[in-house]
Amino acid sequence: MPDTQPDALPHSLPRSPWRTPDFRVLFAASTLSQLGTNVTYVAVPLLAVTALDAGPGQVGALATLSTLAFLLLGLPAGAWVDRMRHRRVLIVADLARAVLYASVPLAWWTDTLTLGQLYAVVLLNGAATVFFDVASQSTLPRLVGRDALVPANAALVGLQAVGNVAGRGAGGALVQFLTAPVAVVCAAVTYLASALQLTMIRGQESPRSRNRKTTLTAEIAEGLRHVFRNPELRALALTAALINLGMQVVNTLLPLLFVRELDLPASALGVFWAAGGLGLLLGARCARPLAARLGHGRTLGVVGAILAPAALLVPLIDRGPWLWIAGLGWTLVLFKTGTDNVLGVSLRQRMTSDDLLGRMNATYRFVLTGALAIGAAVAGVLGELVGVRATLWVGGALMTAAFLPVFLSPVRTRRELPRHTPVTAPAPQPR
Repeated sequence: MPDTQPDALPHSLPRSPWRTPDFRVLFAASTLSQLGTNVTYVAVPLLAVTALDAGPGQVGALATLSTLAFLLLGLPAGAWVDRMRHRRVLIVADLARAVLYASVPLAWWTDTLTLGQLYAVVLLNGAATVFFDVASQSTLPRLVGRDALVPANAALVGLQAVGNVAGRGAGGALVQFLTAPVAVVCAAVTYLASALQLTMIRGQESPRSRNRKTTLTAEIAEGLRHVFRNPELRALALTAALINLGMQVVNTLLPLLFVRELDLPASALGVFWAAGGLGLLLGARCARPLAARLGHGRTLGVVGAILAPAALLVPLIDRGPWLWIAGLGWTLVLFKTGTDNVLGVSLRQRMTSDDLLGRMNATYRFVLTGALAIGAAVAGVLGELVGVRATLWVGGALMTAAFLPVFLSPVRTRRELPRHTPVTAPAPQPR
């Protein structure tokens, strides 16, 4: 088990990740990938609602299937990625996503598009995203070195935030002015461009050699033990799972609320989601200064408690001033998410040895994206049973309570990242 004592790092500034050419390549490719992801985030549910007349249950099923692969493949993907060359995994995942999304406008233009095809596309896209996300987070310590993880993660989370602003804003505009199928075409092109960019990564990597006496199940179990037996890693996972659960409940039904109940244009939904992306960007940019002033753990725990009630503003969304008030609440929730993503991801990477990174990241992806799948299913069921507005209150309450696991854990007292990365003991061998 990793050492959980708040050992201090030296106070010298970390080496800039921007001095590493391969990190610049990864960042550029991630920029394109994020743009495609955020365009489809807006375009696919709106295509289902406007072109295929999907209802709350069908929109919920679409969102559930988009994240179901993390439940089905998330844990074994970590063990597989630990054995593979990360660059190859990233390239193949992007190419798969490009082909999948290119099939959607083709079917629409030939008048053969169905909800069944959309379900299949988002499910298979989710499988590709499992491998892309796990490989991306696992290769980062190798590319930049562990001392540069905080600034590197700040850059990537900031990129995710900009993608939320630009991608979702662009997605809403593309749907409104050029139709949803054209928006999906643009997303497919960005994934293809990302795959081509990733071919420029030159650093050599050697996948972990597999002990043939160790089964896949034993390796998966080792990753689960690493996360859930450590009180800090466990608290980070539970807090992030709750925020994802609440956010997905809200996000799943926002297209129905905006387009049908409030009769607002698709661009308004894109702007609302973009406001959250702005909060995510500000949170990522403020993470390091806040941690330097307040401490790494206090920023994760106490700031979360202060901002948590803002989530209860989101269900108040309506026309006029309430749209702006709800947007402010959404922005504050995403601000805290931005700080959590930088500081939490950096902490868990520093507390994990190289040979466990893939499985640790896969375990987190399994839990966090599993929460998204559950949230989408809950949103679809509750939307049908109690209505869209009541379901938004459920999502707001979950986001409000999300700070508790970290606030009540040893994370809250941690001043700095741990100085030393632990060395993992060998996994138990089958008899």
